[in-house]
Amino acid sequence: MYVRNARNREEVWLLDRIEEMGLDAAAFRSRDYVIAIDERSDEKAGFGRLRIHRGDDPACELTGIGVLEGWRGQGVGAHVVERLVEKAGDEGFETVYVFTDQSNYLAQFGFDTIDPEDLPEALDERFETKREVIPDAVSLRLSKGSFSVPDRLRERFKNARPVRDDPGTNEPTEDFGIETEGTTYKYDTG
Repeated sequence: MYVRNARNREEVWLLDRIEEMGLDAAAFRSRDYVIAIDERSDEKAGFGRLRIHRGDDPACELTGIGVLEGWRGQGVGAHVVERLVEKAGDEGFETVYVFTDQSNYLAQFGFDTIDPEDLPEALDERFETKREVIPDAVSLRLSKGSFSVPDRLRERFKNARPVRDDPGTNEPTEDFGIETEGTTYKYDTG
């Protein structure tokens, strides 16, 4: 597994996943996203966005973080967040912000709750917009140097594999054109 910057040709894939998961797509730009990829299968496992808010008091926000169903619980989200924090540092930001109702998940990486009154001016309106969609959202911040991924999530990420239901076990034989009443075996040549 690895996490890389999204490519322009992945825009449709990202928009479809964002819609499926009911995530925020405001001011969508595919170049703001990172994507977790399984190097064995080239399958996409998760994604997230670094959104930069310009102005007199610029700030950056982590948003639109999602992990596909079969990849959850394997450290994919942790590594997406890690790459986004690195990307924020590359852009010159020492602090990143998140608005979420999943504060316990992010606390394990070093995120702390911050009073909305203490948010940078560029994020005041953004927080209110998020609260309209996620009423229980709280504001969190992280100083770049405080970020860490727990060892257990690093190990899970190294060995991550998609978890899938066995698609062949629930299909009735009629779905394959096999008449169950008069046929004694699959290929009746009589």
